[in-house]
Amino acid sequence: MKNIFGLLFTAFLVNVACVAQTNSPFTLPPPGYKLVWSDEFNGDSLDTSKWDFRTDSRMWSTQKPENVSVRNGHLILAVNKEDAGGKHYTGGGVISKPAFKYGYYESRFKVPPGAGWHTSFWMMKHNGQGGTGPTASAQELDVCENDSVHQNSYGVNVHKWNPKPHVAMGGKTVKTPSLWGDFHVYGCEFTPEQVRYYFDGELVQTVDVSKFAHSEQNIWLTTIASNLGGTKAVDDAKLPAAAEYDYVRFYKKQ
Repeated sequence: MKNIFGLLFTAFLVNVACVAQTNSPFTLPPPGYKLVWSDEFNGDSLDTSKWDFRTDSRMWSTQKPENVSVRNGHLILAVNKEDAGGKHYTGGGVISKPAFKYGYYESRFKVPPGAGWHTSFWMMKHNGQGGTGPTASAQELDVCENDSVHQNSYGVNVHKWNPKPHVAMGGKTVKTPSLWGDFHVYGCEFTPEQVRYYFDGELVQTVDVSKFAHSEQNIWLTTIASNLGGTKAVDDAKLPAAAEYDYVRFYKKQ
């Protein structure tokens, strides 16, 4: 009888472990990768040895360093209705100081509530000017682009920027649970041949990138006011608000 109960208990633990791994907000990278760079946002301010600020005025907002903070283990990118840089809204963003190339990228975050905000996790070589000019990058990998007018979907894409001409490839809309109501995990495996995009551990898109040369790339975490996704206006009743990032990690093949 003890053996039977022991076997049943062992099976129960294995099942719980499998479910926990499947539903865990901290998914694992594909086999063979080692963590080499991350920010868990566990301090009380942004680690500026790891990050630069996004500081451009684009679409409907100006991005301000003052909108970037760290608290309760999260990176907070505040979104506000205020005049700055000739715009009537402000957003925020950070750009990794180090640049990376092939490997597995992952972040866990949730987007602001209410229409009007384009929140993203993506990679592109930063040209050092605080904005999104692609002059220094061969490629752009869009792991998540959410227009908050659509709380149950986001887009993935790959852009070849240089050498010209610009080509977009692999664009896809991914249907999801609420991206504001809870945190979700977004992943990207970048190899010389393919880009693979993941949502909560599930593969959602594969893009062939073997036909052009690749550059290093920085990691971007940003949210701006935007008319993208058919947004007619910012939902002022939901402001002030924020995008919240739990962590970002980069793994490299061992």
